[in-house]
Amino acid sequence: MRPFHLAFPVHDLAAARAFYGGLLGCAEGRSSDCWVDFDLFGHQIVAHLDPAARPAPVTNPVDGHAVPVPHFGVVLTMADWQALADRLTAADIRFGIAPYVRFKGQAGEQATMFFTDPSGNALEFKAFADDAMLFAVDA
Repeated sequence: MRPFHLAFPVHDLAAARAFYGGLLGCAEGRSSDCWVDFDLFGHQIVAHLDPAARPAPVTNPVDGHAVPVPHFGVVLTMADWQALADRLTAADIRFGIAPYVRFKGQAGEQATMFFTDPSGNALEFKAFADDAMLFAVDA
């Protein structure tokens, strides 16, 4: 699978560096005064400076939770997901949806968590016990 590329707005590059580089552990790539490349689990994300950036809070119901739209993230291995959940919990990150298993006992069962970066961009990280369930549909 090839890496994806995502560019998104942030209101403060220093805060983005601390969050993505420091907290999430993303290696920093190229940068300028207006943007920073990060390696998000092998994918290229680019934080672009927009001092007025403020995402609008929109949600959709999923498995009894208000899921923020838009959001982005990565499907991790279960071990990497648990390690990230533990690191974020230890850092007292404020979760929009705390780490849990959704669709329990159903097709597509997955561990998931949601949180926002300092600019309010919503992120979801998830993992499957069986990666074949990534695109599963109910029978």
